[in-house]
Amino acid sequence: MMKRVLVSGGAGYIGSHVTVELLQAGYDVVVADNLSNCDLTCFEGVKKITGRNDIPFEKIDCCERDAVDRLFSEFRIDAVIHFAAFKAVGESVAEPLKYYRNNLLSFLNILEAASAHGGCNVLFSSSATVYGETDRLPVTEESPRQPATSPYGNTKQMCEDILRDTVMATAAYGTEVMSGLDKPGPVKGISLRYFNPIGAHPSALIGELPRGVPNNLVPYITQTAIGKRECLSIFGNDYPTQDGTCLRDYIDVVDLAKAHVAAVSRMTDGRMEDGYEIFNIGTGRPVSVLELVNTFEKVNNIKLNYRFAPRRAGDITAIWADPAKAEKKLGWKAQRTVEETLASAWAWEKHLAGK
Repeated sequence: MMKRVLVSGGAGYIGSHVTVELLQAGYDVVVADNLSNCDLTCFEGVKKITGRNDIPFEKIDCCERDAVDRLFSEFRIDAVIHFAAFKAVGESVAEPLKYYRNNLLSFLNILEAASAHGGCNVLFSSSATVYGETDRLPVTEESPRQPATSPYGNTKQMCEDILRDTVMATAAYGTEVMSGLDKPGPVKGISLRYFNPIGAHPSALIGELPRGVPNNLVPYITQTAIGKRECLSIFGNDYPTQDGTCLRDYIDVVDLAKAHVAAVSRMTDGRMEDGYEIFNIGTGRPVSVLELVNTFEKVNNIKLNYRFAPRRAGDITAIWADPAKAEKKLGWKAQRTVEETLASAWAWEKHLAGK
């Protein structure tokens, strides 16, 4: 019997790419999304790429416990990949309660339903922001988590802890501590700590499609290049780095999606060494913001209008991954170059513009 994966927030940027890779790897997929931060553009793109018009789509808000519970009643779920969260660092600083309510409650509902319906494998979409402002680079999974620099990062830290504690509780105590649930079952979990996902599918049928002003760098670059935005702001050129701009580990979104398939396979095939595991998903190569902008210009033969602006609240100076554990345990490694990724991002932007 084919394994079925519930992808919460699956109509969004990363969720749509993961859905493609899961389907192509032979999994059944149920996509759930409330469409609060996306529309159905990428979901329709997924159907075109995979040739599948029968992908179940459930428009639900994961903050509504009854709606989540209905999903687990209707479908036999072997694994959940949880993307349904708000993700803008700057917005989280301005609206912390919005982030705590949505990001925590949605995940609590997923975990409670997963255990209530006999147990499940849960893959949590975490983030390199859990490491905070660290001075030991690159970071490994053993690097200590520093205090979060934003409410967004704090929700990622908290959800990781909630998943770990749930795994431990359902394994050790079962019904004794999950007494409010109908059919308590064990939960196993993996947290994937993403670094900076960028790019689009090579088909140019799915990619990053922010609503309103982009919060992430690459869609702001491509929207400036296409003429939607007058000028790109680079936040901070006075950081203690080679060119004064932040250093990040930019991971191609298709490579990132393939890491999810490897992690789900590890869970559903019973190859986990512990009930709860953590993996960094990055390239291991730091790239500055200015370097990324200049590379986009070179690869796509475009001159961008950009300016330097003051630092943005919640941003850290530098972060990049040591991805050795993911390579060893998941058999996964980033493949696409930053040049290929930036070319794919531009192809997606032109596709949206009908060019």
